[in-house]
Amino acid sequence: MAKYIIILSKKAQKALDNLSDYIAEPILSTIATLEENPRPIGYKKLKGREPFRIRSGNYRIIYEIIDNKLIVNVVDVGHRKDVYR
Repeated sequence: MAKYIIILSKKAQKALDNLSDYIAEPILSTIATLEENPRPIGYKKLKGREPFRIRSGNYRIIYEIIDNKLIVNVVDVGHRKDVYR
């Protein structure tokens, strides 16, 4: 299977920068696994929107998959209580 390219939006990058290292590291490793398989066990399509989400502890990673260009675009990263707003 071909590898996907991970692209972080400015919003996602800013959210990761604001997190402490011990919270951000597991999130970054989860994002890195999307490179091999953008549809891992536990991913879900968001209702009423195009993106998908994957869990990383109490945080959620919202991302889009562009299959024809092999790109995973990480749209947002945030705590589960705030990320869907």
